[in-house]
Amino acid sequence: MIDVRLPLGEIAETFVRWLIDTFGWLFDGLRSLFLAVYDALEWTLQTPPFWAVIIVLAALAFWARGLWLAVGTAVGLLIIVGVDQWDNAMQSLALVIVASVIALALGIPLGIWAARSDTVSKIVRPVLDFLQTMPAFVYLIPALMLFRVGVVPGIVATILFALAPGVRLTELGIRGVDREVVEAGHAFGASPSRILRQIQLPLALPSIMAGVNQVIMLSLSMVVIAGMVGARGLGGDVVQSLQKIDIALGFEAGLSVVIIAMILDRTTSALAARGSNRGRKAARTPRPVAAASA
Repeated sequence: MIDVRLPLGEIAETFVRWLIDTFGWLFDGLRSLFLAVYDALEWTLQTPPFWAVIIVLAALAFWARGLWLAVGTAVGLLIIVGVDQWDNAMQSLALVIVASVIALALGIPLGIWAARSDTVSKIVRPVLDFLQTMPAFVYLIPALMLFRVGVVPGIVATILFALAPGVRLTELGIRGVDREVVEAGHAFGASPSRILRQIQLPLALPSIMAGVNQVIMLSLSMVVIAGMVGARGLGGDVVQSLQKIDIALGFEAGLSVVIIAMILDRTTSALAARGSNRGRKAARTPRPVAAASA
């Protein structure tokens, strides 16, 4: 057996320490920005009485799918109130929303770019493979070093963990648009940007919305892991119950995570179905192609 060891770990550690020394000011600024956005959203969710937030979320569920989802949303949130996990649930929801919005703001444009450039796609694909297969706990180590203990390293680790589906499904959706429809747009003299806005994105909307759903679900799956680095919310209670072997606390916090996950999944799935219907209508209607030249 050859007694040779590749110093990959040492190289990674040296790189992270170089980042801290060189761009510490940037990471401090990002930490302040993420924390400010999180605190503002947390305040928005926690300041009103719980029944007002439940009414708003139930109304959103009713608009997305209908009465049964609205009733299920209200009942699930009332259960969270009943087990005294409301504040923690809103803190976790704020973390999920912030991380998901940032991941989608990065992932969807990157997916569009990868769909329009084979070179970018070849570069991005192995990076996404790395992000998807690397254990989630590993993200916490550099995140802790760069952003210190608290909710921010949890947000950053969640963004990295949840980024890949948004990029992949956006690229897949745009590449899956019928080439004849795109060529018709070119024939009518439409610019590439207008073809993207009026043809490719509407037809790719079902795939993009599926990516949105997956990003949100993966973000929620990181709630418990984020609790290990000081993030507030349900993850903190799950970690505390594990440390104290507190079955009751662990069950209540875990049940609250499941309820939030079901509400978010059903709501985003309903929105994805709406996007699919719009995509099918756009595919059957030749007018958007002609309108692209207007």
